Amino acid sequence: MGRALAALGLAAVVCGAGVMGCRGDNELSGSVSELFPITDVSRVEVRRNPEALQVSYFRNNGLDVDLIARLTVDTEGVDLKPGTKVQLGGTTPSGRDRASVVHVAAGEPARAFTAVERGDLVLDEGGNPDEPTRGDFSLSFKKGDGYGAGRSLEGTFSATALDAGFGPDLGDVVRPDAGP
Repeated sequence: MGRALAALGLAAVVCGAGVMGCRGDNELSGSVSELFPITDVSRVEVRRNPEALQVSYFRNNGLDVDLIARLTVDTEGVDLKPGTKVQLGGTTPSGRDRASVVHVAAGEPARAFTAVERGDLVLDEGGNPDEPTRGDFSLSFKKGDGYGAGRSLEGTFSATALDAGFGPDLGDVVRPDAGP
């Protein structure tokens, strides 16, 4: 009994030293939970194309499926690879928001959050289509007006990244040398 309690105490100390390290995959937390439920994630989807990384958290809601939160990160000017910390606040070199978040629940209008003030995203592995992709993010929204203003959102994710490409080029579909 004494050894079991000692092991449990050691596990608690290790978790306390690195909170994110003890969180499971595909979880959300933060003060946005004051606006809508962010627990009970049913599925996480990661999509990637040359311009962005998108992480979507879904929850089964009876016959419906709610999009709890979708984080889209514009990767312009960023070498998105495992271990790189991507700053989520601010804008890209061409002036677009670096990150955006939306929430869509059944029977409600889609809600775009106010601008991200600060935060970061780190991939632990993957990041390209067809690769197992795992990572975490933490961000806060600007204070003031707007949906989610002054609140925070943190998450972990683990899923095989899907190709969010724009489809084949016209030349790939219709070749000039293709016969009838």
